[in-house]
Amino acid sequence: MAKGKTGVHNRPMYSRISFLYQAATYLAEAAKVGPGSTQTNPPAATDPDVDMEPDGHRDNTKRDGCSTATTQALSRKLLTDLRSVTLKTQIRITPDIKRTICKHCDTLLVEGQTCTSTVENASKGGRKPWADVLTIKCHTCSRQKRFPVNAQRQKRRPHRAPKLQKEVATVEATTIDAQLQTQTPP
Repeated sequence: MAKGKTGVHNRPMYSRISFLYQAATYLAEAAKVGPGSTQTNPPAATDPDVDMEPDGHRDNTKRDGCSTATTQALSRKLLTDLRSVTLKTQIRITPDIKRTICKHCDTLLVEGQTCTSTVENASKGGRKPWADVLTIKCHTCSRQKRFPVNAQRQKRRPHRAPKLQKEVATVEATTIDAQLQTQTPP
């Protein structure tokens, strides 16, 4: 008998998810650097006659790139596709990637561009250092994501120790001991 295949199951789906995330990140960064944001256009480039061909027709092949809104919308569409692929194939995304995507509008959260993040402490005067919460606010939909800063993450259900069975066993043992002690020998 041959051994079963080792390695990653659904490798094409993982590759597709990785591609969609990388493409969405690239488009979000391209929107940040977009036309006119950090580069200054020379006066000759803004002249409408520059794009004219010698026969008097406008050359439409020379484009300055897509607008910021278009690249943001395309980035959001790619992230929506990423979410649908992971839901259909039941593949878990790492928490680091989940934190960079808005749950409501599927915008890639880039600090200072599409979101702002602050650390809040709602305890009295901020006295409890373990109560710090990182709040990320999306500029697109104005929703907030809140993450505890110093708290340890709970293990997933299959990896947790079964506490309930241990507690039930100790309660049953104490009740049996109590019943045995209350019984008097004949």
